Amino acid sequence: MIKIEGKLEKVVVEADELKNHIGNIVQIHGSIYKIRKMSDFAFVLLRTKREIVQCIYTKEISEFPLEELEEESCVIVSAYVQEESRSKTGYDLKIKNINVLSAPEASSPIVINNKFVDTSIEKLLDFRPITLRNEKERAIFKIQEGIVDGIREFLKKERFTEIRTPKIVYAGAEGGANIFRLEYFGRNAYLAQSPQFYKQMMVGVYERVFEIAPVYRAEKHDTSRHLNEYTSVDFEMGYINSFEEIMQTETMMLRYTFQYLEKNYEPEIKLLKINLPFVHEIPAVKFTEAKELIAKEYHKEITDFDDFEPEEEKLLCRWIKERTGSDFVFVTGYPSKKRPFYAMENKENREETLSFDLLFRGLEITTGGQRIHSYREQIEKMKRRDMDIEQFESYLMMHKYGMPPHGGLGLGLERFTSKLLEQENVRFSTLFPRDINRLVP
Repeated sequence: MIKIEGKLEKVVVEADELKNHIGNIVQIHGSIYKIRKMSDFAFVLLRTKREIVQCIYTKEISEFPLEELEEESCVIVSAYVQEESRSKTGYDLKIKNINVLSAPEASSPIVINNKFVDTSIEKLLDFRPITLRNEKERAIFKIQEGIVDGIREFLKKERFTEIRTPKIVYAGAEGGANIFRLEYFGRNAYLAQSPQFYKQMMVGVYERVFEIAPVYRAEKHDTSRHLNEYTSVDFEMGYINSFEEIMQTETMMLRYTFQYLEKNYEPEIKLLKINLPFVHEIPAVKFTEAKELIAKEYHKEITDFDDFEPEEEKLLCRWIKERTGSDFVFVTGYPSKKRPFYAMENKENREETLSFDLLFRGLEITTGGQRIHSYREQIEKMKRRDMDIEQFESYLMMHKYGMPPHGGLGLGLERFTSKLLEQENVRFSTLFPRDINRLVP
């Protein structure tokens, strides 16, 4: 037996600390991801919280038979960290002993330790607690973590205050039929479609606020872009001069977030082969002009004069990419009839709102704009829409007692992640999707 000399580190070390322990015996915990048997040794891949660590089993050093190990066993490995210039890490991890904390009771129904999980999206989601253990699957949600961290760090630097708003509400912020109703102690309540009312209220308190939280839409769409529960990144800012300030803030936020990912998530970027966009300035085009452009350039008849069809979003992004190199495009000036009652209208054209969408690689990921801050103007618009003003008394309270010019946006986190990773379905970037067909796991 080969004699191993070295100090035994009693504390369990992290994977990224192993290089600091060359020449010593360390302990590291994780799950056995894969066992690759060779002629006279074996590679034992250990899945730790972020990295896959390659360990080497040899009969000369390891003090147990390889047959005792099972994939997906949770273990504590005692191993000698040996310097090895030929290794990418600069060391080899030679297994001395393993303490098995738990072993699986059954074989995995899906192979998860290949480069990607080769199965249908239905099975991928049916067995989500298992398939998320795949190296690439879990890397998606590390990237999503980085997006959130980058956005939060940017907004904090810009002196936004993070808030928490109710998800059980008295009325839908967006209106329409896509709202979940629930019984609330003998009266009707709803799951929040948006934190819109509350983030506007809080502009009167903090001037600049943001929230990253779930929202709920009872849309009966079974498409690759729709979810019934998703994470919305919302911010609202006061004392603005125009809605373009909101667009400028989002542009800076995206630029900062991509730089944050590049700095802190290099392993996941390389693993998933992510093409991070370069964001300097994002081009903008008015809604009516965009519709006409698409019709002309792609010989596509306009059938909906008030909104985009999914194919039109893709064609517009293609046109912008070819001519400007940008993966993003702002579309401004949406028709008033397609925007909520709190959207401010263009004084020069009341049929048009001071609003925008942001499209990214063929998909709308953000909706934003300037809000009505005048109590009288808000009441007048609600009356024109035959709305029951008494139902919105608590919302209108902020207008009644004074509000600054303000506006904001909501960005769909899962859509943003999905398009960053160039996926075909938003569910691939949703941890546990909720759609019209799925309530478990």
